[in-house]
Amino acid sequence: MSAAYDPDKLAELAARDLQNNQIAEAESKCLRALSTDRRHRGALNVLGMVLHTQGRHEDAVRVFNALTQFEPRDAQYWGNLGTALRPTRRYDAAMAAYDHALELGGVSPDLLYNIGVLHVDRCEYEAAAAMFSRAVGLAPADAGLRLALAQCCYDIMRSEEAVATLEGWPAFAGLTPEIIAGIAHLLVTMGETRLAEPALVRVLENAQRGGPTSLRLVRVLERTNRLREAREALTRIKARPETVSDDADLLLTEASLAQRDGADEEACRLYFAVLKDHDDFLRRHHVLFPLAKSLDTLGRYDEAYATLEAAHRSQVAFLEFAAGRQATDGSPALKLARNGCDPQDVATWQDADAPSVEDSPIFIVAFPRSGTTLLEQILDAHPALRSMDETPFLKRALDAASDCGIRYPSELGRLSAAQLEGIRGHYWSQVRGKVELQPGQRLVDKNPLNMMRLPLIRRLFPHARTVLAVRHPCDTLLSCLQQQFRAPDLALICRDLSTLATNYRTAFDFWYAQLPLLNAATLELRYESLVADFPDEVRKLAEFLLLPWDEALLAPGEHARAKGYISTPSYSQVVQPINRKSVGRWKRYEQHFKDVLPMLAPHAQRWGYPL
Repeated sequence: MSAAYDPDKLAELAARDLQNNQIAEAESKCLRALSTDRRHRGALNVLGMVLHTQGRHEDAVRVFNALTQFEPRDAQYWGNLGTALRPTRRYDAAMAAYDHALELGGVSPDLLYNIGVLHVDRCEYEAAAAMFSRAVGLAPADAGLRLALAQCCYDIMRSEEAVATLEGWPAFAGLTPEIIAGIAHLLVTMGETRLAEPALVRVLENAQRGGPTSLRLVRVLERTNRLREAREALTRIKARPETVSDDADLLLTEASLAQRDGADEEACRLYFAVLKDHDDFLRRHHVLFPLAKSLDTLGRYDEAYATLEAAHRSQVAFLEFAAGRQATDGSPALKLARNGCDPQDVATWQDADAPSVEDSPIFIVAFPRSGTTLLEQILDAHPALRSMDETPFLKRALDAASDCGIRYPSELGRLSAAQLEGIRGHYWSQVRGKVELQPGQRLVDKNPLNMMRLPLIRRLFPHARTVLAVRHPCDTLLSCLQQQFRAPDLALICRDLSTLATNYRTAFDFWYAQLPLLNAATLELRYESLVADFPDEVRKLAEFLLLPWDEALLAPGEHARAKGYISTPSYSQVVQPINRKSVGRWKRYEQHFKDVLPMLAPHAQRWGYPL
């Protein structure tokens, strides 16, 4: 038989076409093979995978179901049937097919990966992580498996495990452009500068030479504020004949870029199109939060607020179901307000051997969404400073202090000089793993709720300068409400205005109770003053920090664009020119604030903000 009609040869060539993403050619060869032998196992198997790739899932199910009838002892066919059933949402049937494959001895990294994806679809993230981990155990160098495990860990807020999973990623096997883009996006989102940089270089090189594109690539380009390249890549994806125009991921990516372009009517249309077929309540918040942002921009404030309320209900339900968190769980940082320093203990603190101002970090603290990212970018633009995005290093230092057998913070004075030096040493060793400080450079440690760790800052680094970012309480709370926080602690305390106001009051009551006792070197910097009189306020900031003047301090937007990636939610805002757009925005939602204004009044009056 000639090769043109040999079903074995055609099935082999079709499999090669599929591997090279030549979908139409693969389908054509499968159909030619089946015209000669309609039960040819190899041709049917490749055809099923082609149909699955094309989104023709019910057709794929029929093909793989037939194969399991022809060869009921073949684990591969049962596994493929499960994978075909998954997008049809027949999850129980898919799991039964996967279980059958496992019973037949078909345990493989690919099968375990697909079972993990099914668990993700069912919002069973712990089970998914277990499956991905088993798969990585069988194929520890597989890049796709590593990325799947890291993404799953990140989704359930186990970021340290996610980072550890991707350590050494350049040595992984199977590093396709799409997988590298996924690694880059995840590492950038987590603020892992050191690990992300080589991935970003490869992603950008691929984009510049017009290499293979994917929605992951578009997301990386958007996340790193390379909007022109992102639009070009998206245009190439949409031009492909196999692209499904109403694919939810495609629509969400289009909506995100439309929002960045200021085309909020179009963004709303796309978000509503996704929601029309999005019946997964636990994950609707991923669409609702950005939709609320566009509705707000369009002045549709009642719709925006109702959308935010729905977004928080979905996010809280997700955290309860997938991460085992309860809405009533408090923030560990805010729980620190329960105990204050003992004046007699503070009187015993000795600062003689403590690091100097120049050898201490600069701390930027605040209640979240008070302008700390802008402050960080202002300071990071100075050649004598280096920031590292938000880290848990000070939290770990507090844990280390408590492990010394003291009650925190009332017994910080009991820490010996050696213990303090050890805790500082561990802090700096973690910093070195995050950023490389050049000789003479000072570190900028920005983490808003480190305001609750002021006693520890004062004890470890008594000569450090700390900047407290202050913003109108109502604008701060509104911005928190509008933000989709990844950290579960923040997501839960921002679930509604009442909870936000309670925690806001707790944070600043604690700050102002401890500050006079600790006599820490602090500067209150008002966001409204900063954007209204930017050059003068920045000069005051530089003087407080004992910095030599540098004009780069006045161009944080240019610095942020040059930096390319910012891990915090403000990544799209800090690249813009300094403006006052965010001042007084709460007035548009004033009716919703009436019940929380009494809670906010004491500190608003302290700072002179009208309510």
